[in-house]
Amino acid sequence: MPKNASAPILVLSDDAGERLDHFLATRLENVSRSRVQKLISEGKVVVDGQTSKASLKLRGGETITLLGEAHRPPLKATAEEIPLDIVYEDDDLAVINKPAGMMVHAGAGASDDARNRGTLVNALLHHMNSLSGVGGELRPGIVHRLDKDTSGLIVVAKNDEAHRKLSEQFAAREVRKKYVTLVHGWVKRDSGTISQSISRDRVRRVRMTTRLAGGRTAVTHYQVLRRPDTRFGKFTFLEVKIDTGRTHQIRVHMASMGHPVVGDTVYGAPGEIRQNPNPSFPARSARNKTTHSSLSLPRNFLHAAELEFRHPRTGAPIALKAELQRELQDFLKKLDAE
Repeated sequence: MPKNASAPILVLSDDAGERLDHFLATRLENVSRSRVQKLISEGKVVVDGQTSKASLKLRGGETITLLGEAHRPPLKATAEEIPLDIVYEDDDLAVINKPAGMMVHAGAGASDDARNRGTLVNALLHHMNSLSGVGGELRPGIVHRLDKDTSGLIVVAKNDEAHRKLSEQFAAREVRKKYVTLVHGWVKRDSGTISQSISRDRVRRVRMTTRLAGGRTAVTHYQVLRRPDTRFGKFTFLEVKIDTGRTHQIRVHMASMGHPVVGDTVYGAPGEIRQNPNPSFPARSARNKTTHSSLSLPRNFLHAAELEFRHPRTGAPIALKAELQRELQDFLKKLDAE
């Protein structure tokens, strides 16, 4: 037996007809089917002395040997020298204005290379002397999250006591979070509340949905700030407050109304917004040569603009704001340009 081989696994007659990858995923404790498939594709799964495909149908009686580790070693965040926009900082916490495109932390299934690089956690480890350990070695200091393509304010804890007290405020819905977003189309009402539960989509696992029963409660309040009517179509600029913090909550709720967030192709927004010729828009003068036949935004037009909470040590109120990031301001200027 090779040095790094596992103990052989015998396929019983009761398992006849099962696919190789499904069989191993159900027999190996805490090992995902995708991990099994990767081992098979790398030639590290041997059936009766031969490498095989994931789709192999077992007959019963075979002997399976793994030539690689089924369990990945646990990931640890690593310090990286990445610039941070620190809005507030003291001995207990910091509030960061996160740019779009930065993941807060690597996912549990991330590799040690690409997907574990460039995260907010890695940047924090470089800039801060200490972070709370409540979230584990992959998520030190992280009390709440923002989607990768959402920018704005996020609070992080520097010690365990601050982490616990901030988490209690989030759980009790005492933290006030205000977002601004631009969505496609004109939202009918000037203000409203969306109270649709959110579940993970059963088909597209990267998406969430409001269409399934038994999801987690989610409450989103919105207020219309203005309704741009442009040569690229109609849009609504909204201020949004959330009582809960579900995955993709604002994005899912906006899409459920038929008004996806601009740039959010996951939930139905177009990747390219084409100009819609309309007689109500006069032709541009010869001096104005900024005409765009189409626009695109390589991120979601969603920004965590305000954050209010009590200091975990003193109880003093903290209220912070972050202006729209430059790429969002530039997009609005192009959209509004005559």
